[in-house]
Amino acid sequence: MQQAGKLKVYVRNNQSDVKIPSGIRLLIRRCCHAVLVSEGFTKDAEVSVSFVSNNEIRSLNKMYRDKDSVTDVLSFPLTDADGTMETNAQTGFVLLGDIVISIETAVKQASIYGHSLDREIGFLTVHSMLHLLGYDHETSKLDERIMREKEEAVLEKLGISREMTFTNE
Repeated sequence: MQQAGKLKVYVRNNQSDVKIPSGIRLLIRRCCHAVLVSEGFTKDAEVSVSFVSNNEIRSLNKMYRDKDSVTDVLSFPLTDADGTMETNAQTGFVLLGDIVISIETAVKQASIYGHSLDREIGFLTVHSMLHLLGYDHETSKLDERIMREKEEAVLEKLGISREMTFTNE
């Protein structure tokens, strides 16, 4: 099995409504790395992950997707239409793109689905990483199924699959 390249994950908290639990930054890094390993991505890479408020993600969703609604996560790949990936001129690392997570919505969804916040943020991170690598669940039912299977396979390898993370409430 090929080794993944080096990975730099920049995690920013751009909101003040919800305290980010300790361990979340490490979880995000583990999720990003696990996706690259599962996809056989061997280049050195950078990704940015930001936590924002519902108001901020709604604004971004309207601006970039013309959808005036709150969503849980947005992905902004830096891959060109022809598949060319930008690189950081100083480091040579491939710039995969940006992941923006509404922490308010993540907390709410974890409660609705009856699983941990770790599971929810792990899922949103894995989901977005697959988008950054070119997967799109909105193109067809088959693409949606392929993406869901990949998400669950990565989460299971990390020990945060659906079956392992339901809360006992």
